[in-house]
Amino acid sequence: MTDLDAARLLPTVRTIAHEAGQVILRFYNSGAEVSTKADGSPVTQADQAAEHVILPALHHLTPAIPVVAEEECAAGRIPDITGGRFWLVDPLDGTKEFISRNGEFTVNIALIVAGQPILGVVYAPATGLLYAGAGPGSAIVWQEGRHDRAITVRRAPKDGVTVAASRSHGDAGETEQFLSRYTVKEHVACGSSLKFCTVAAGQADLYPRFGPTCEWDTAAGHAVLLAAGGRVCVGDGASALGYGKPGFKNPSFVAYGG
Repeated sequence: MTDLDAARLLPTVRTIAHEAGQVILRFYNSGAEVSTKADGSPVTQADQAAEHVILPALHHLTPAIPVVAEEECAAGRIPDITGGRFWLVDPLDGTKEFISRNGEFTVNIALIVAGQPILGVVYAPATGLLYAGAGPGSAIVWQEGRHDRAITVRRAPKDGVTVAASRSHGDAGETEQFLSRYTVKEHVACGSSLKFCTVAAGQADLYPRFGPTCEWDTAAGHAVLLAAGGRVCVGDGASALGYGKPGFKNPSFVAYGG
């Protein structure tokens, strides 16, 4: 599958993410029951309801491409991805943000081919912002009632970088050590995969993450950042973050802008 093929799928995937987001908003506005999964992380009725929208829609769109989704995996339903193409879905990324009602939660849908995300949609239903991309130069941001606007990473300012930081996950020691090599002008706190999108939109220059994440947490934002001209690296910065790893667990990584 090429970037052109992925670009043809993108409008429909945007619609799917938007529809799932509207389902989430109904729970957000009326209150959702919170329970705890086996790994200790929270899950709500909204996570499950959104996934029930996304999975059948993706299966209908691309019947031959398996879907790896967070709640399905938590229930032990993991498809065969040895074909090298699969969807990665987090129906509600930022459940802690959802519970705390700060609005910074997203619907994440990404398409992985040969270990890399070639399409991604990140939709934040509480703010009405949707970020999307499917190949170099295709990154956009859209807001309810407005037209798409192209976004791109920026060249890091000479007076210091802006760092996108997590609201809910602490990795302060390793992050400070990594950032000691930079002149840091400011930190911008935001939840979920919106940190990738903040870098993609040229509003921040770095997003370091030294702590556990799963592939469905990062793939959609990673795809948007790639489409905007950025990159996501592990280790010494020379290796790209890849997908389809055992257990769908990510190592520490850094997302870079221009």
